[in-house]
Amino acid sequence: MRVEIINFFKKSESYVSGEELAQKLGLTRQALWKHIQELKSLGYEILAVPHLGYRLEAVPDRLYSWEVKEDLSTEFIGKKFFYYEKVDSTMDIAWELAKKGLPEGSLVCAEYQTQGRGRLRRKWVSPRFKGIYFSLILRPEISPFKIGLISLLSAVGLVNGIKRELELPLSIKWPNDILIEDKKVAGILTELDAEKDRVNFVIVGCGLNINTSKRELPENATSLYLLAGRKIERVRIFRYILQELEKIYLTFKRRGEGTIIDNWRRLSYLCGKRVKVIFPDKESIEARVLDIDSDGALLVRNSEGIITRVLAGDIEKLS
Repeated sequence: MRVEIINFFKKSESYVSGEELAQKLGLTRQALWKHIQELKSLGYEILAVPHLGYRLEAVPDRLYSWEVKEDLSTEFIGKKFFYYEKVDSTMDIAWELAKKGLPEGSLVCAEYQTQGRGRLRRKWVSPRFKGIYFSLILRPEISPFKIGLISLLSAVGLVNGIKRELELPLSIKWPNDILIEDKKVAGILTELDAEKDRVNFVIVGCGLNINTSKRELPENATSLYLLAGRKIERVRIFRYILQELEKIYLTFKRRGEGTIIDNWRRLSYLCGKRVKVIFPDKESIEARVLDIDSDGALLVRNSEGIITRVLAGDIEKLS
């Protein structure tokens, strides 16, 4: 019922009579009043004036499912949408939902995470009502060896979604960071449930710093607010991101990895750069980034001309 009331207010250019609204929605005046109070508790600013009725003054900056889905032109992403104000981690919730068989495109979103995480179990700072933190269930019919491509296509989708709102010099640092001017503005985490030759599901987690202040961020991070110099409407940019994620994912399913690799090359922060590669076992090499291969692995060449295929590890830019 709350969605019907909100939509009615949004379509009205002036005050709405309480009696008229109650009749159209099949409610008693008392029931309508209770719904109005609930909406106010959710942050909607609703003005009530005797003899005139109600008017919606402002919509809260919240990622409520009904607000995000209002103009969300996707085929499957976000059709099942789980919104939380506070969670430990959206990844954990999405994982449990995927295990229960929820369909591809199911989405978990939170305003605040107490245990948000990135790659290698690093903490992801998730200030309340400032960013976009979500996890998406995908069920791609690919080999587990190609799972790196899901991180890359997600990064491309995230960049394309941001660019629909703000024209910023975004780049992708392999495998999962979105950078602006050498500072991290977003990160992507993929977690996989698979058998030897097939993927059961992938959880794609995204954290994006939107209206986060400098004091709330780690030293090497930034936010769209800091770069644009203005507050960003989170609901709108979230819609753009979900639409672009679906677009690039469907393109990948139809055409394969070629489109993903081409997009990565165009947006790459590291291609051609000298880097230090720190492998999970803490061994490291210095090399120059050449490309990525058809599985999404990073290809680097050292000073002796030896090419190494990097599947996992940390990358530090040297020059």
